[in-house]
Amino acid sequence: MKRKIIHIDEAKCNGCGACAEACHEGAIQMINGKAKLTREDYCDGLGDCLPGCPTGAITFEEREAPAYDEEAVRTAKAAKLTAQMQGHGCPNLAPGAMAGSCHGSAPRKINAHPSAAPAEPIPSQLRQWPVQIKLVPVNAPWFDGAKLLIAADCTAYAYGYFHSDFIRGRVTLVGCPKLDNVDYSEKLEAIIRENDIRDITIVRMEVPCCGGLEYAARQALQRSGKFIPWRVVTIGVDGRIVED
Repeated sequence: MKRKIIHIDEAKCNGCGACAEACHEGAIQMINGKAKLTREDYCDGLGDCLPGCPTGAITFEEREAPAYDEEAVRTAKAAKLTAQMQGHGCPNLAPGAMAGSCHGSAPRKINAHPSAAPAEPIPSQLRQWPVQIKLVPVNAPWFDGAKLLIAADCTAYAYGYFHSDFIRGRVTLVGCPKLDNVDYSEKLEAIIRENDIRDITIVRMEVPCCGGLEYAARQALQRSGKFIPWRVVTIGVDGRIVED
């Protein structure tokens, strides 16, 4: 079948291993110091690996390739997770990467930050409904002159001040490219192109799978032909802002 899949330019690859680490499906491996797409049927075409490549060696292409085998990927992930839990390594660690770089969806316990219970209920700052990227209409009155928030759905759970720091004063769109298994860029491009958007804030988690959301938003803004102020904020799995 003909489908969208990544292409790795080995001449540009510097062997850093960032793409292999970002690819949760395990489609990319480091071989002889170069990144290689070793399992085409593991590549979902979402491009989680693209944002992490420092040399621009990874691009998309349309070509004949095996269909994405979600069941095989799920089985492989389960096997890696089992190995990790038995003390045999990290399921998200690329060959040649440092052990400290393991993160993503590996199980962990997070210590809650101490806080006093508020005396009064905290009001929601949400301005519109629906909020899911897949469900929100392209043309809606709330987009007129809006400050747009494009957020990974996990961020609202991880960051305690999400409503006050990010939702307040913005129109909110949320999604997860890993779970939805769709290309958000076309929908986001239409929203940006057909509405008067004032600025864009992208909030993602530090895990590599959130790279798909950031990449889709960047692509949408670029293809819209508009020049709009934008920024990317990254939330750590411990609930703290790690990059802004």
